[in-house]
Amino acid sequence: MQRIILIGPICSGKSSVADELAKRLNMPRCALDDVRFTYYKEIGFREDKQKQIHEQKGFAGVYDYWKPFEAHAVARTLDDYPSHIIDFGAGHSVYEDRNLFKKVREAMKHEAHVFLLLPSADENESVDVLNERVMNLTMEQAVLNINRHFVRHPSSRRLATHTVYTKYKTIAQVAEEITELMNMK
Repeated sequence: MQRIILIGPICSGKSSVADELAKRLNMPRCALDDVRFTYYKEIGFREDKQKQIHEQKGFAGVYDYWKPFEAHAVARTLDDYPSHIIDFGAGHSVYEDRNLFKKVREAMKHEAHVFLLLPSADENESVDVLNERVMNLTMEQAVLNINRHFVRHPSSRRLATHTVYTKYKTIAQVAEEITELMNMK
């Protein structure tokens, strides 16, 4: 079975849909958020530096610090997890730096099944729906702002082979739609 990659903003359903697909298709699953720090450390990530940046610049500074490590983690995860369902962390498909985006796009160039999960084709509606979900986890304004950025930034759309709109759909319905889209290729 070919690899399936799920991308999207915070609380878009990537992990839940990945779990459902893994059961349905009897495929192993890798959550990039679970393995990322192992790969980050390969190229010099330091937790003490992350903490210092967070204290000085807040979440926005940490986000910037993470970006090169995220691009590396994407490439390494794709190398290490063939024939898996991989759900990216929210930031792993969004790159402001052109060279980092190129690195990720190059790593993903042969991927036939990259699904961007969004609540709606309407960006504002997607932001509202997702941030309502995020507020069940945190009220940190920086997280809400970064999620808005994740919805509006073009990187994920450029990496995706399909976009699946999830509002009013169950996890099972989203998984079924993804399965049907894969069978059409």
